[in-house]
Amino acid sequence: MTDGGSYGLATPNQPGTGFEMAERSSPVPIGFEGVGDESYPPSYSPPEGYTGGTPMHPGGIPPAGAIPDSNIGRENPAFGSPVSGSGCSVNEKSVTNISYGDPVEQGSLGALITENSNNKPHHDRREQLYFNDGKRQIDFILAYNDDDPKKEQKRQRFIASLHEEGLMVEVEDASETNGGRVSFVKIHAPWEVCTRYAELMNMKMPIKEILIQALLNHDEQNDLAEDEESQQCLPKMPNPFEISEETLPEEPNYFTAAFNRERSNQFIIDDHETFFSHSQRTRIVYEVLSRARYDDSNKLRFGIIRMLDNDSYTAAFSLHEGSYSSEHSVITHGYENERRLLYELWAKPKAFYKQQPLDLIRKYYGEKVGIYFAWLGFYTIWLVPASLVGMVCFLYGCFTLYKNIPSNEICEPGGLGSTVMCPLCDQLCPFWELKSSCFYSRLTYLFDNPATVFFSIFMSLWGTLFLEFWKRKQHVIAWDWDVLEYEQEQESLRPQYEAQASHKKTNPITKLIEPYIPWWNKATRVLTSATTILFMLCVVLAAIFGVIVYRIVIVSVLYASDVALVRQNAKLTTTITAATLNLLVIILLSKIYRWLAIWLTNIECPRTQSDYEDSFTFKMFLFQFVNFYSSLFYIAFFKGRFVDYPADKEYVIFGYHMDQCDPAGCLIELCIQLGIIMVGKQFLNNFMELGLPFLMNFIRKKKSNISNESTKEQQASTRWEQDYVLAATPPLGLFDEYLEMVIQFGFVTLFVAAFPLAPLFALLNNVIEIRLDAFKYVTQLRRPLAARAQDIGAWYNILKALSILSVISNAFVIAYTSDFIPRLVYLYAYSGDEKKSVAGYINGSLSYFDVKDFLPTVAPDPNLEANKELNGTEICRYRGYNYPPGHPKQYHSTIQHWHIVAARFIFVVVFEHVVFFLTSTIAVFIPDEPGSVRDQILREKFLAKEALYAAELQKTKTKREDDDEETASAKELEGGGGGAGAEGLRYRPGT
Repeated sequence: MTDGGSYGLATPNQPGTGFEMAERSSPVPIGFEGVGDESYPPSYSPPEGYTGGTPMHPGGIPPAGAIPDSNIGRENPAFGSPVSGSGCSVNEKSVTNISYGDPVEQGSLGALITENSNNKPHHDRREQLYFNDGKRQIDFILAYNDDDPKKEQKRQRFIASLHEEGLMVEVEDASETNGGRVSFVKIHAPWEVCTRYAELMNMKMPIKEILIQALLNHDEQNDLAEDEESQQCLPKMPNPFEISEETLPEEPNYFTAAFNRERSNQFIIDDHETFFSHSQRTRIVYEVLSRARYDDSNKLRFGIIRMLDNDSYTAAFSLHEGSYSSEHSVITHGYENERRLLYELWAKPKAFYKQQPLDLIRKYYGEKVGIYFAWLGFYTIWLVPASLVGMVCFLYGCFTLYKNIPSNEICEPGGLGSTVMCPLCDQLCPFWELKSSCFYSRLTYLFDNPATVFFSIFMSLWGTLFLEFWKRKQHVIAWDWDVLEYEQEQESLRPQYEAQASHKKTNPITKLIEPYIPWWNKATRVLTSATTILFMLCVVLAAIFGVIVYRIVIVSVLYASDVALVRQNAKLTTTITAATLNLLVIILLSKIYRWLAIWLTNIECPRTQSDYEDSFTFKMFLFQFVNFYSSLFYIAFFKGRFVDYPADKEYVIFGYHMDQCDPAGCLIELCIQLGIIMVGKQFLNNFMELGLPFLMNFIRKKKSNISNESTKEQQASTRWEQDYVLAATPPLGLFDEYLEMVIQFGFVTLFVAAFPLAPLFALLNNVIEIRLDAFKYVTQLRRPLAARAQDIGAWYNILKALSILSVISNAFVIAYTSDFIPRLVYLYAYSGDEKKSVAGYINGSLSYFDVKDFLPTVAPDPNLEANKELNGTEICRYRGYNYPPGHPKQYHSTIQHWHIVAARFIFVVVFEHVVFFLTSTIAVFIPDEPGSVRDQILREKFLAKEALYAAELQKTKTKREDDDEETASAKELEGGGGGAGAEGLRYRPGT
């Protein structure tokens, strides 16, 4: 059951019927008889005191597309104000109109339009959603603010193309708008266009109830859902997180079928203006806009996207259904429109703890946006247990911090803490005492403690469970919203693909002739794309290499400082500044990658929009994966691995030794790097998603001279002017939102062993992210195209790959980055303590080095002021397991080193096999779809089969009745010919 909605019924088309049961999300309750007719469906009764006119949706929502013509002189509860006259009142303006059927003439735009300045609908012009006649609703808006003759010519041809397709157009000149700079083109799709494209786009519409009952002799309601409810033994407990049904009533379920004009009498068509929802009308108009030509001399010059790219139009959008705020109280006037309802239930800060109204989101913004917010909410809920376990592991480290023997040994002033350590860089770094690493060792233990291994295994299982249960949830949502097989049945070819595909072939499924790109052409395109991607990945690695060089140089400079505080925090300062620099590089390269990925995807020319989005997603994520995670992989698995001992001269970059880890290990550096990138990215993204659109909207209002809603001047602004100053929906829709969350998922799972608090930070961010995104969509963005989708697309496979990679990554982090394995080897093989204590572990992990063996280019400068009292040191210690000076194998690895290597390898193998076995077992025992949904689908297939059988019986019965009528007519004509002749025409069954 989706939040805020009910289960729907959906089934694949069956030959001869096409009947399906699916939730009908329409702008009005099914059964309304239209404007001027005050009849209602059996399940609906008007509110008490309602006197007729435009039907009001339960909860006070006026049905989209309702025409207030019939409410002359009456109070209209749907709008909350008296209505007089015919239509909606507006200020008199000079507007122009193109109607379906008008002749198309070449020349200026004025040749295509007729003056229509005498219409004066009586309605608040700020919320005008209709043409000036108050009857034809506005399905789409185009805007332009340039009088360039070349662009004007393109617009003329483009509008002529729309006219040829049957769309109605009304143009409002810039001189008549509030801002005085922007002209608007209002588009309406008449009934003929809607039905034609609904059939071409295979839109599913509700079938008449009487038809279903006649064919099946069965109530069309979801009887399985009723059975489940009747089986509940206990009454439903009140849930403070749910939205009450009084505020947001559930929508009924209906049989649906792909629309067919020849079978139009089988569909519930009570009013041509309200039969298609706003979302469906918008998709139909956009389909026309995406194929309309603006230049006959070039076959590639078509579509609204290109018109926006060449600035012939500055905006193309559908209208919001009104303002999200109102001077009237919700209690007294109800929710005046669905946008206001979304704001109150979803986008308002005080609603942060409520479940999302997913059905309403889907209805207003389309299935694609609805599925994104369903996934985001599901992911956020699943972060709760991960955050709790991570907090427990972190608190365990806090409570046992001062019981950790290795940290106590490092911090001991008069004991091992006084051990003289070898310099961490060449020449400029002094000798130092081990106790100066006390802070690092304490901090490392908070994240590198015995609970870390358990948490890593838990998060690996968590990732698998999350994906398996989301697969089930996604299946239910797709079935509930009637998009279960959308990509196979309804998705059409991209216009760009059709324009570039010069070859034709027969579709093996539909047997229709379709354009296609031959394999050799496509292989060339893919090869070009792959080569460019490989080159850019090399650029990423070069950028990471630059950050590594920065670390090496800066740490040497800081250690050479005369300021004691700077020397003491040289390592920490270098880590923080390098992580910040890396974040800036990531942001800069992301902008370049985005442009490049779009260009490469356009070169490949995918067949459908889903294919286009999947191709772009894989490219962009591959870029971002290397961009965001490469520095983390370097610190976790490569930093400090190449320097064996202080005099080792094999691994030198530009005269400097490779970057080394602190004696406490590299885990805390990995934690700091992860924390800065993750938290910094979240903060920046939140600003970019909300702060930047708000700022740009303010600037756009100033430029267009359209004032704020609170000023008197705004009283004359139309709905399209108010929406125009809002930020445009990103061209790639929800890509940025998905990318942000998937990158976060990688932070949460790939390196969770180094940062157990990552799920908690992700949870806090997502709770805010959901409401920020909701506020952005409702208040700051133009209404996006209500696109359809049946799942989250390529992102699911990416999440699954990250989940698998996280098992391997965490296994290596525990084995090679943390000290977990070396401590175990020491505990069971080298401690020599019957009590199996790790006392002496730090001393055993430090090797000896003779200062005389330093190379001249590496030896510390004796004139350094830092730790001058240690300059006479003859023997220093360093992190490693090597033989001491004077030994026949001096500075070579000891047997303990090889024992640790073997133990690490065994741990990785065992860890991966155990976790993969558990995750595979979980995946097997969790079916992809719930049993109730599976039973419902099977039942719908059975009903569809019965409907086909009933339809055939009805067809046979009708044929027999026709034959009987013909026989009777022939008998009457031959009635004077004698009884024998009449007797010979008697109907005989089976003939």
